Amino acid sequence: MTMPARRIRPRTGRRSFDLRSTALFFVLLALLLCVLGFAVRTLAGTAERRPAWVAVLCLAGLAAVLAWGRRRHRLFGARPARRAAAALEEGVHTALEEWEAPVAAAPSVGDHHVADPAGYDCADDYDALDADEFERAVAVLCERDGCTGVEVVGGAGDLGADVLAVAPDGRRVVIQCKRYGDGHRVGSQDLQRFGGTCYTVHEADVAVLVTTSDFTAPAVEYAEQCGIVCVGRPALRAWHDGTGPAPWLLGPDTRS
Repeated sequence: MTMPARRIRPRTGRRSFDLRSTALFFVLLALLLCVLGFAVRTLAGTAERRPAWVAVLCLAGLAAVLAWGRRRHRLFGARPARRAAAALEEGVHTALEEWEAPVAAAPSVGDHHVADPAGYDCADDYDALDADEFERAVAVLCERDGCTGVEVVGGAGDLGADVLAVAPDGRRVVIQCKRYGDGHRVGSQDLQRFGGTCYTVHEADVAVLVTTSDFTAPAVEYAEQCGIVCVGRPALRAWHDGTGPAPWLLGPDTRS
């Protein structure tokens, strides 16, 4: 009995369409694109906030590539590769040193940082300062008007002296600063405490009490008796603006 021959279809080399594999491929592709997008967005934010770090990382990457290429010197000359790698390494170290360097210190008088009052439009702005900042601002005014050896010494154990300076004419100036509000005037007790140390302890030639407020009548009377210069708010404003004299050129009562 003769069997009929079975026809064999020739193979074309093409795979049949697989919907599951195709869907999985596109899902993985979408996830990859999301990850890449997030990475690019993160790098962009980092570059905006810390551009120096991005530059450092780029330089480090280039240095690593060149260091690897230096081992494969067959691709290019070994000597130029060493020079380029050394230059890039030096650039990375320099960038890191610049990044880690401390911010430049603020201008100072003596050993203390001093607030620059040049940006204030009038003495009323001293009300926005705290006591330490007010002392430093007064020290800046002294230095601006020609004093030398200006020091901010206020603090615990200052014995009544907040700012020490030498006037342009060589006299020793001792200043106490009182940053008070309008409703808190400097009283006679404040003047008496200052008067007990400014001459005997600090050896002042000119004793000055500067305040953002005003003085009581007994305080002014005591200051006149002891020769202490009282600089109230109007006189401070004039000193700051340059429309009035410095305290060492004034008499004891300079409230107006």
